[in-house]
Amino acid sequence: MEKIKHFVRAHPQWTSWIVLSIGMVAILVWSARDVGLLAGQWVALIVATIAVAGLAVWIIGWEDEEEGDETADAVAEKSPKEA
Repeated sequence: MEKIKHFVRAHPQWTSWIVLSIGMVAILVWSARDVGLLAGQWVALIVATIAVAGLAVWIIGWEDEEEGDETADAVAEKSPKEA
């Protein structure tokens, strides 16, 4: 259990991708269960769903990176480096 906690703290975007993918695939399977898809179609849909979840986490991560850059710039302006 401790390894899982460490992984979640060390890799928040990977964790978000895994959790979001599981949820999205579950919704996909639930909503398309009676459609009559072939095995190859299921695989393609599940792979596409996992990719979309990864893109969503990556795009949301852009905002975190921008906030981190702004905070670093503000700290650098307030505390000039000594020569």
